[in-house]
Amino acid sequence: MDIKQLKYFRAIVEEGHITGAAKRLFMTQPSLSQQLKLLETELGVRLVERGSRHITLTEAGRLLRDRAGQILDLLYTTEIELKELHEGYKGTLALGTIASSGVTLLPGLLRDFHQQFPNVKFQLWEGDTYRILDLLNNGLIEVGIARSVFDLELYHSISLPSEPMIVAMSDKWDCVQTAAITVAELADKPLLLHHSYEPMILESCHQAGFTSQVLCKGDDVRTLLVLASEGFGLAIVPRSALGLVPSHGLRYKEITGSLLMIKKSIVWLRQRNLSTSAKRFINMVLED
Repeated sequence: MDIKQLKYFRAIVEEGHITGAAKRLFMTQPSLSQQLKLLETELGVRLVERGSRHITLTEAGRLLRDRAGQILDLLYTTEIELKELHEGYKGTLALGTIASSGVTLLPGLLRDFHQQFPNVKFQLWEGDTYRILDLLNNGLIEVGIARSVFDLELYHSISLPSEPMIVAMSDKWDCVQTAAITVAELADKPLLLHHSYEPMILESCHQAGFTSQVLCKGDDVRTLLVLASEGFGLAIVPRSALGLVPSHGLRYKEITGSLLMIKKSIVWLRQRNLSTSAKRFINMVLED
């Protein structure tokens, strides 16, 4: 018994007689009768009682009618799902991101992608750049967002726009009511830094002629902003974090004359065949 035979049988059941089913299937009536006889012989049961005008299903015929309907409907559904999966309308997209982008950059990208492909699900991983590359190499994710430091012979990449860093502080530390601050003005101030940006910030302070006072280091930009709003210190965060934590007590200042810029990239392995969903995600980023 195969799929074609089930389709023949369902057509006979739905039409109520072999002649109508044969016309529907673009077959001759004798050919379809022969197919029905072969099916009955193969199964060892009589499926229909043939009348002068209509066929009547036997108990075995009624059982096969129900099972054939389930099988053919499942086959149709599977074909549709596979087609949608191939075209990127379904499936799961595995993404990895450095922790700060998981708060500031990725939500907007996922929102835009979800609007276009609402049936695609997501699996998200976080870590530093080294972990993101390790996840890529081990096939746990297809696409990553990482700092722009990796082997271009192994990975494809799309450079994202550079993003300046800003200083978030409470009124306690905002002694001078200006819209900007220099790196030199951070001297003798307790700083709240994200682990990923610490080396860059410390180097910038060193070039300005002082050793920074790092009061707290963390992996979550939101936590640093909450601490800053409580007057704990000055948080140096990406500009995209502006307003991430609602607080009337926070003030944000641009850092003038500074090279404190964050460079990030979308990255994926050169030697890996990407799913259609991953390709569509990358194309969306390229179009923005």
